[in-house]
Amino acid sequence: MPVAKAAPGKTLLSPTDHTLILIDFQSQMAFATKSIDAVLLRNNAALISNAAKIFKVSVIPTTVAEKSFSGPMFDEIKSAFPDRVFFDRTSMNTWEDKAVIDEVNRIGKGRVVLAGLWTSVCIVGPALSALDQGFEVYVIADACGDVSDEAHARAIERMVQAGARPMTSVQYLLELQRDWARADTYDATTSVAKAYAGAYGLGIIYAKTMLGEHASEAGIAA
Repeated sequence: MPVAKAAPGKTLLSPTDHTLILIDFQSQMAFATKSIDAVLLRNNAALISNAAKIFKVSVIPTTVAEKSFSGPMFDEIKSAFPDRVFFDRTSMNTWEDKAVIDEVNRIGKGRVVLAGLWTSVCIVGPALSALDQGFEVYVIADACGDVSDEAHARAIERMVQAGARPMTSVQYLLELQRDWARADTYDATTSVAKAYAGAYGLGIIYAKTMLGEHASEAGIAA
C-alpha cells in the first residue's frame, strides 16, 4: 500500500517550473472566434496574464503578422507585461519560429503552458511539436478559442491524445497559489480572482464584505 505524504503531485505546476506562451491574442484572430465569447476570452487572457505577473512566471508573448494582418495583442496582455518583448512571427506554428525557440531555450524550462488563438492551428502546432521534442505541455482550454465549437473540441482532444494536459484559467491561478498561507501572493491572487474569476470572485467579495476579518476563520479566501 502506498504511503501518503503531505506533498504536491509532480504534475502540478509551480511558478518556477514552466514557461507560459501566449499566442496570437489579436483582433483579427478574435473576430472569427466562435467557440468562446470575446468578452470571456479577453477576461481569461487577463486572468492568466496577471497570474503569471504575480508569480513571476517566465512568459513569452507572441503574435503573427501583427502589422500586416492580425493586429495588436490584446491590451489586457500588453498592460500586464508593458516591458516585455513581443515576438512577431510569420509561421502559424510558434514552435517553428527561431526567435521564439531561442527564447524557450534561453529560459530553459521543460514545461510549457499554452494559451491563445486559434486552438486547432496556433495551439495544436506548438503543442504537438513541443511534445515531440520531449517537453511537458499544458493547455489552458478556456483561454483558447476557435472558429467553431467543433474545431476547438477536436483540437483539445487531439492534444490530449498526444499527451498534453488541459486546464482552466482559474485553475491556473489557484494552482500557482495553492496554499492560502503563502502571504506574499495572497492579496494579489485574491485581487485577480475578484476582478476576473466570475462567480468565484463575487463569492470572495461577498465573504470579505459580510464576514470581514472572520472570512479567513471561515476558511474563505477573502
